Amino acid sequence: MGIVMGIVPLILRPTVLAKLSHRWRDLHHTHLKPIPRVGGLALAVAFLGVELLAMVMWPGQTQKLPVRWVVLLSSLAMFMLGFWDDLKPLGAKRKLLGQVLIATAVCAFGVEIQQFTVPFSATILPLGGWGTLLTIFWLVGMTNLINLIDGVDGLAAGICLMLMVLLAYVGHQGGSFGLLASGMAGALLAFLWFNFPPARIYLGDGGAYFLGFQIGLFAIVSSHKGTVFAALIAPLFALALPIVDTVLAILRRGLRGLPIFRPDRRHIHHHLLNMGLSRRKVVLSIYAVTLVFMLMGFVAFWSHGNLIPVLLGVATLILLICAGKLHFSRNWFAVGRVVGNSLEMRQEIQYALTLMHWLAFEGKRAHSVEELWMDLVFAAQRLGYNSVRMTLADGERAWQQADAASSTHRAVHTLQGGRFGTLELKAVVCLDAKYGAKSPLKCGKRFCPCVSSAKVFEIVSELLAEGWVKGLSALKMNETAPARFDDQPAVAVNRPHPRHSIFSNSAPAPAAHRQPDISQAGTSR
Repeated sequence: MGIVMGIVPLILRPTVLAKLSHRWRDLHHTHLKPIPRVGGLALAVAFLGVELLAMVMWPGQTQKLPVRWVVLLSSLAMFMLGFWDDLKPLGAKRKLLGQVLIATAVCAFGVEIQQFTVPFSATILPLGGWGTLLTIFWLVGMTNLINLIDGVDGLAAGICLMLMVLLAYVGHQGGSFGLLASGMAGALLAFLWFNFPPARIYLGDGGAYFLGFQIGLFAIVSSHKGTVFAALIAPLFALALPIVDTVLAILRRGLRGLPIFRPDRRHIHHHLLNMGLSRRKVVLSIYAVTLVFMLMGFVAFWSHGNLIPVLLGVATLILLICAGKLHFSRNWFAVGRVVGNSLEMRQEIQYALTLMHWLAFEGKRAHSVEELWMDLVFAAQRLGYNSVRMTLADGERAWQQADAASSTHRAVHTLQGGRFGTLELKAVVCLDAKYGAKSPLKCGKRFCPCVSSAKVFEIVSELLAEGWVKGLSALKMNETAPARFDDQPAVAVNRPHPRHSIFSNSAPAPAAHRQPDISQAGTSR
């Protein structure tokens, strides 16, 4: 606690923050001021401090654990991987490859799941090579699980605090890493002072990877003689709610053709926020449910797994009650309809993803925000929108088809608290047999616009907004000032001829950079 309370204020000093990237130019970040994502640095320093203290004060205990250096070095390696991504984005594939390599190195040094006890019997099964695969899956899964639930101030840190308390007890009973887990629990308690809503610092990928990997590693080392049962089952109970949320997120994104690691606003905490709860109430509500599951984890460990069937029944009942409160139950039971609709969305969403990436790349080639706005309108028209309005610090731009219908879907995105503008999108509600749109309007096109469905409209609108945010970020504008249409990149772009404005009467642009049909353009101001 003392180390973190001393380190975090140093990180929050303006002179230090100026040297660290804030990584706040993401669509799903809604805070108005940049908040540093390097809180994991304080936890890593505390981890080293606790380890040094344990070696000095209790040398006998530390020498009994020959794998201690493996735990120390691999945890720091996982932290550095995430911290690197906090400073400079690496991409999901590179991060996943790095996680697998670190987990494989852990197995190479002998820390792995080697055997499995069959529940409710004394039968022990040797796992052989499957143990290595299971260990890698366990460590990588736990690492990403903590990162995926880090969506609300204080949520991931609070859940990790409960898990460290549980693992400190499990480690003490098994004679392994109880002191280190206790120290990390104290570090997280201090970190929550700065991370609880409203947060002044975030864990970042470095902190989330560090904690998730440690939780998975401590659970393996604490399991008796490598036997996977109570020592691994106990943390799973404490993580029941995040696991369910993550599984649903992976299924939701996978079925719709979205990247699995792409953030969205459909997690459990987002549903609670949409119900009108404040961020503090959301975090405290999830804490309460997680605390109940953590107590189940204690009971599972105390009973050596004998009460697991009863605990699973109670856990299922609690999850169903939570699903009912969030109005999930009916959707969960309509599996066929949900899967069918999601698969039918894939083609439209894949097309929207392509345009989103194109818009992000155009930010590197555009001469100004005004030119990027033209690219945004082009992408919006290709997706089937009939109205686009963008409001920035120096004014407003609007595009609308002349024959826009009165019955429309509408979405408004306030980007980065307004720093990157306010985007308003509209699309005609067309007759669509696949998605059951109610309006009998016909768009008159061979291919009905993909945003004619309310559900697809919601997802695609978010993708278009994300493309705009990424495009503006690629323009390399002022780090803190609100975006303006007359903003230009600091470095000249090597692009010989800017494309013609879609609102001008000049000659049409080349086919490679075709703009929306100016005959359909309504107003521009």
